[in-house]
Amino acid sequence: IYPPLLKSLEQDKPSQWELTSSEAYDFLKQGVGILEESGFGIMVPNWWKENRTANKVNVKLKLGSRKDRIPDMSTGLMGMDALVDYDIALAIGDEEIPVEEWKRLVDIKVPLVNINGQWIEIRKDEINSILNIWSRRREQNHGKLQLFDAIHLAGGNVEDESIKQVETLGWFADLLKKLEEPDSFNVQQQPEGFCGKLRDYQKRGMSWMMYLEKWGLSGCLADDMGLGKTIQVLSLLLKEKEDGVSNRPTLLICPTSVVRNWEREAYRFAPTLSLMIHYGQSRLKGKDFKKQALASDLVVTSFALARRDIKDLKKVDWKRVVVDEAQNIKNPTSKQTKAIKSIQAKTRIALTGTPVENRLAELWSIMDFLNPGYLGSFSLFRTKFELPIQKYNKNEPLKKLQKLVRPFILRRVKTDPRIIKDLPEKQETKVYCSLTREQASLYEAVVKNTLEKLSNIEGIERRGLILAALVRLKQICNHPAQFLHNQSYLEGRSGKLTRLSEMLYEVVAEGDSALVFTQFKEMGELLSIYLDKSFDSEIMFLHGGVPMTARDKMVRRFQEGSEPKIFILSLRAGGVGLNLTKANHVFHFDRWWNPAVENQATDRAFRIGQKKNVQVYKYICQGTLEERIDELIEKKQQLADYIVSGDESWLTEMD
Repeated sequence: IYPPLLKSLEQDKPSQWELTSSEAYDFLKQGVGILEESGFGIMVPNWWKENRTANKVNVKLKLGSRKDRIPDMSTGLMGMDALVDYDIALAIGDEEIPVEEWKRLVDIKVPLVNINGQWIEIRKDEINSILNIWSRRREQNHGKLQLFDAIHLAGGNVEDESIKQVETLGWFADLLKKLEEPDSFNVQQQPEGFCGKLRDYQKRGMSWMMYLEKWGLSGCLADDMGLGKTIQVLSLLLKEKEDGVSNRPTLLICPTSVVRNWEREAYRFAPTLSLMIHYGQSRLKGKDFKKQALASDLVVTSFALARRDIKDLKKVDWKRVVVDEAQNIKNPTSKQTKAIKSIQAKTRIALTGTPVENRLAELWSIMDFLNPGYLGSFSLFRTKFELPIQKYNKNEPLKKLQKLVRPFILRRVKTDPRIIKDLPEKQETKVYCSLTREQASLYEAVVKNTLEKLSNIEGIERRGLILAALVRLKQICNHPAQFLHNQSYLEGRSGKLTRLSEMLYEVVAEGDSALVFTQFKEMGELLSIYLDKSFDSEIMFLHGGVPMTARDKMVRRFQEGSEPKIFILSLRAGGVGLNLTKANHVFHFDRWWNPAVENQATDRAFRIGQKKNVQVYKYICQGTLEERIDELIEKKQQLADYIVSGDESWLTEMD
């Protein structure tokens, strides 16, 4: 059966058979299987059964060096072009094999060798091939990698499957640790000119941005809404000015609704900063704009004007470009995104509480703005990350992506007691409402009519019909009057409106205040009319058509006065950039497809300055598409939470 066994039979009483290394290897590789198939019981060493994979000789990549000098960071010109030493080594587990030892092993013909008391099966041809490839690479680039590539490799993005271990050393290891763990570096004190007191986590955020920029790197401050991203940036600018670090201006681009908020916050917290607001019909252009911008510390403009005045913006030598509400550049193919990415600056900062809203492509676009090329081309990103994660639920690409982006995203959440101890609690409740007979009849008619039409069309026309039907069904769930465009009579026709009225009466009776959000301007107007009469009080409605000066007056009136107790806002216009902490109840009358938009709206009330617990109510009509929307929102929220946090919980496929 196995001829080599004949040697042992030459003894009078066969009890053992001494093997050479070559014979032992042949027995383990072939003999064991042959004999077991023939019915013999075979006992093999544990190291062969259990540790064959663990004890293999693997190639180890070493990034950085303990002997390497720390680069000069004072110039801030390092960036992704900084050079990192690298080398390759062989290792068994965590133990490296000296080069001399490996050379000795190469000369041995038998694959089974004893290294430091461990029997190892070595793959000489494979490892020699790997060593030759990496040796040639080292000769070509003189043993140096760009910081860009080194961070990629340290993040586990190693295309060569033969590389089983990556070790970081020296200043490069220290850099990665400080980027990934903001608590690990020295926290700067708040600037003397800052009017107020920065919380500890805000000082860490300021210090994190400063540390990144010393390396010429760019990052995303992704703190939860309401944690003070604005003042962290203002404190950074103040600190720079007081330390005499730069005399070049910072360009800040934000939504139109937030321009005046930046102006107010800058005057309030950083009055010594020279501020220029580039907005309105009388805004400066050409040489006058450039002259005024260069004389300023901070220039604030809107997304719309950034695209319109792109030629003027590109003529200024900016210290940095800051994009507030960076989800506005989430579409990599839009003209607005392309225009903003074309503005040159030493470094960039993205501010957003929602780096991922619906798709991972949004994260790619923000990262491409910060550190162009870091996540590869968009098509490569889709192939390597977006499709495997969102379509096929692959866990490994998700972990790899998280590790790649972690050094450049700093996110803290309000619910973490380590971040903020004195913020009250937020409680979310889903309020399920029934359709009235009129609503149910209209709903059924729209569904039936849509299904009949869908049977005869396809392609873009089909998709357009479905989208239009979804809007109509959402209108019916809100109120028949919105769908029929008839304001003649509102009482008793909508289950949602009836329940909202009941709950608002309780809120007002308790002396509390409430925000009511709707995505539809027409529904906001209906709510305003109905609640005006119900509460015998003027109920304000803030929407996208309200001029900025009037908007500011409405916010001040609600926030500073005892009346009104109720404030209606459109989800998009009133969901960002406003401080409405007088309210401790938030009602979402209808649901948006994107959880980040809803969360931003909620955080107009749930933010620093809020003294009461915040109650959030999300209205859902039972048995309608609103239940499906709620399911989609939950799934999208899970994806966003995983990418920007260390949560190990898995997520289900997004639709």
